[in-house]
Amino acid sequence: MQKLKIDRLYLKTALLELLAIPSPAGLTDEIVHYTANVLDGLDIPYQLTRRGTIRATLRGNRANSGMGPDCAIVAHLDTLGAMVRELKPNGRLALAPIGTWSSRWAEGGRVTLFTEHGRHRGSVLPLLASGHVYNEAVDTQPVNWDQLELRLDEPAATPEQLRALGIQVGDFVAFDANPEILDNGYVVSRHLDNKAGVAAVLAALKAVRESGASVPMDCHAVFTLTEEVGSGATAVIEDDVSEVIGIDIGPVAPGQGAREEGVTIPLMDSAGPHDYHLTRRLLRLCDEHGIPQPSRRVPLLPFGRGRRGQRGPRRAHRAAVLRRRCLAWLRADPSGRAGQSGRAADRLYPERADAAGGPPAPHGLGGGLLASTRSAPADAQRDAVARCRRTGAYPPRRFVVMHRDAFVMPSFPEPTPWI
Repeated sequence: MQKLKIDRLYLKTALLELLAIPSPAGLTDEIVHYTANVLDGLDIPYQLTRRGTIRATLRGNRANSGMGPDCAIVAHLDTLGAMVRELKPNGRLALAPIGTWSSRWAEGGRVTLFTEHGRHRGSVLPLLASGHVYNEAVDTQPVNWDQLELRLDEPAATPEQLRALGIQVGDFVAFDANPEILDNGYVVSRHLDNKAGVAAVLAALKAVRESGASVPMDCHAVFTLTEEVGSGATAVIEDDVSEVIGIDIGPVAPGQGAREEGVTIPLMDSAGPHDYHLTRRLLRLCDEHGIPQPSRRVPLLPFGRGRRGQRGPRRAHRAAVLRRRCLAWLRADPSGRAGQSGRAADRLYPERADAAGGPPAPHGLGGGLLASTRSAPADAQRDAVARCRRTGAYPPRRFVVMHRDAFVMPSFPEPTPWI
C-alpha cells in the first residue's frame, strides 16, 4: 500500500471553509451543499438521502466492483449548538443545548441566531455576568443552562420586540468557531469535532483522485448529520459493507492515553471491543508509514459514542475508529456527557405566545410541534408548522423539550421532503 501525499494547503483551506459554515445538528443544509460541491469538484459520485446524509463512492479497480464487499469511512458534519426555548420578559432568550455539552463552555460565546427569515448576532452570557454589579456572586452561581441567556445585538427589551424581529421558540443558535492557526501547526477552534475530521477525509479523497491510486474495493465516504445528538450512519451503510472506520476527535484527558500529535485508535469503548483484525491492521499501517500514535495501550473511551454515534446499532460489519488529537477544552465536556442533562430532563417549556389561538394540545401532541435537543432538520420543522396552519390542523405551538429521547412530530398524509 502506497503512502499518498496530502495537499496541506487544500486541507487547511477546507478546514477553514467548513468552520465558517454554521452547522448545529438539525441546521445542516448549507454544509451539506458545500460538501456536495467539493465532491462534484473531485468528480466523485455520491447519493443524498432525504435528510441530507451524503454517501460518496470511490469505485474499486476489481472486475467485481460494485458487487461487494465494500468498506466505508464515516465522518459527521454536524456540531454542537443550541435552540431558543423561551422569550424572556427582559428581552433575552433562554436556550436549550443541541447535543450534550456543558453550559460552562457556552458562556461568553458569540453566536448567530437563525430565524425563518433572517439571522441576528448576539452573545451568550451568565445571568450574573458583571462583576461590577454582582461582585463575588458571579463566582458562586450554578453551572447549567438555566443560568445562561442569549443577549441579542438588537434593541429588544420585551418579548414583543423579539417577536417583531421574527424570533420564535425553536430558532437555532450557532456558536462562532473563531479558528486560529498558529505558526507551529496547532489549530485552535470550536467545532473541530468533527470538521477537522471532514477536512481530513476530503483531503484524502483528493489525494486518491489526483494520484490515480488503486482502490482494491468500493469505498464509501459517508458524511452524517446527527452524530452530536446520538444518531448513527446505519441507514446509509448498505449490507454489502464489510468494514467501517469512523473519523472523529480523540479527547486528551487523564486515562485516555492520547496526546495532541498523531492519531488515536481505540481498541474498546463502553459498548465493547472494536474489531480485532481491523484495529490491528490500522495499528500496523501506522507503524509501516511512520504515522505517530501514542502507544499500543489505546485508550478505553468512557462512553460508546465512537462506533454507535457514527454507525448506530451493531451490524454485521467490522468497525473501528480513528481519532484526531484534541485538547479537552476544545470540545465542551470531553467526557461526552454533561451533568445538567439529568437535572433538566423531562421539563417542558411551552411558548404560549406563539399559539395561533384555541386551547393548547395536551403535552404538545395532536397538531403541536415538539422540537427537542435531539433535533429534527430545521426544514422539516418549518414544513410541519406551515402545514398545520395550511390544513387547519390543531393550532401549532412551539416547544423545546429538555429530554434526550423526546421527539414527536404531527402525522400528515404526505411525507416531509428534504430540500
